[in-house]
Amino acid sequence: MLRAIFILVITASSTMAAVDFAADIQPILVEHCLKCHRKDYKKSDYKLETRADALAEGIIVPGNPGKSPFIELLNLDDDDDDVMPPAKEGRLSAGQKKILGDWVKEGAGWPKGIVLEMPDAINFKRDIKPILDKLSVEERDKLKLWIKSGGEWPSTGNALELALIERMHAKILAGSKEKNPGEMKHYSSKVPASATPYHMIAVPGGSFRMGSPGSEAKRKAHEGPQRVVKIAPFWIGKYEVSWNQYEAFMIDGGRRKKNGGKLFPDPNDTDIDLVSRPTKPYVEMTFGMGKDGFPAISMTQHAALQYCKWLSAQTGHFYRLPTEAEWEYACRAGTDTAYSFGNNTKDLHAYAWFIDNADFTYQKVGTKKPNPWGIHDMHGNVAEWTLDIFSASGYAKGPADNPLASGRELYPRAVRGGSWNDFPDGLRSATRMGSNKSWKQQDPQLPKSIWYHTDAQWLGFRIVRPLEIASPEQMQRIWNLGIDHDTLE
Repeated sequence: MLRAIFILVITASSTMAAVDFAADIQPILVEHCLKCHRKDYKKSDYKLETRADALAEGIIVPGNPGKSPFIELLNLDDDDDDVMPPAKEGRLSAGQKKILGDWVKEGAGWPKGIVLEMPDAINFKRDIKPILDKLSVEERDKLKLWIKSGGEWPSTGNALELALIERMHAKILAGSKEKNPGEMKHYSSKVPASATPYHMIAVPGGSFRMGSPGSEAKRKAHEGPQRVVKIAPFWIGKYEVSWNQYEAFMIDGGRRKKNGGKLFPDPNDTDIDLVSRPTKPYVEMTFGMGKDGFPAISMTQHAALQYCKWLSAQTGHFYRLPTEAEWEYACRAGTDTAYSFGNNTKDLHAYAWFIDNADFTYQKVGTKKPNPWGIHDMHGNVAEWTLDIFSASGYAKGPADNPLASGRELYPRAVRGGSWNDFPDGLRSATRMGSNKSWKQQDPQLPKSIWYHTDAQWLGFRIVRPLEIASPEQMQRIWNLGIDHDTLE
């Protein structure tokens, strides 16, 4: 039966094809098909290593994907017993299905001499040695001892990642000029990878009353109880991170694993190259709302944190997401009213983009008035990620000193500030909400992408830089907070 076996017939195209077999098709076949359709796997009659194997029988009609059972098998429902690849092996994304269809339409060309081979799970010379060559003798000795002692793999990172962060940490310590709060000033810099400017506001340390009072209109129970929180000095982005800054991180151009690591590390890779980067998005991520000067959107908390790590590797400063306490402290900017400008919602039009004035889309950053500390769009435009887990029961009672995120649950994580899609009460300084798995509902991948929340087109982030530099271990923990550890383990 045709639908009981997975058979591929390929004929070389005599014309120049838009789809490149080696770059576009071969990686899909190797990753999703070759595990079963090769000579060493006896449960399958169909083999796929060579063009001769592929031509053994035919379920592809070159130039006509509509009459090709191969394409039909790829597009069956996930619960169909004949779907290829089987759902348990991981389904193809919509983009992968499309490119295979385009390839068949163009003639299903397979250049002479290409033989498909299963890659080694780990090849020491290719995958490990280039990384080890970057380590010091002392670091390699530590790694050897760790392996000899049993090499228990930590859930929040690994020894090689920590070695990378330790190198970044040394660079950050060496390049940090400000040693005390009195030396802090606002500054502007550029993202080295794109030469795009970004601007940071110096925020003095202090104490404030976090949360909303019981008398505040539209208040939610999880905004309390109010408590006094002490905050250490930090810098915060004057604006939300824009596409101009973020796109160079998101569009890498290199081949990466689904977790963002380089597929084939090279001895010439810099530390910046070794930072995890997003896989290619499967949809156009601005959703037609604009790019130049507009806020980046729809990233997961993990993606936002990896951007912070990527920027840190380039600049020699430690960047991360704000905690909820830091975010609210910067948003209030010394005020205790519902908004940083007062309590009158009529004034929102001057300070925020929201459902009454945004025309159901995000707007360019920094086009509304800033709060008293010169920070723009803390109310509205796009909601913003923080580090913290969202607790529906509210805050712990009593004072707190620089509370830092803890816990393992990926959902819900705390988002602040409200967006272009929210009513006025959703933009208050104390308003908070928790992330949800439904933000990935349109994602066709199985498992869902760790990089994109395509259903959260109102979600972005801004960065902070604490004056006190964290240890390498703390940096590693913070930058890995967005990983679903229970799934990984």
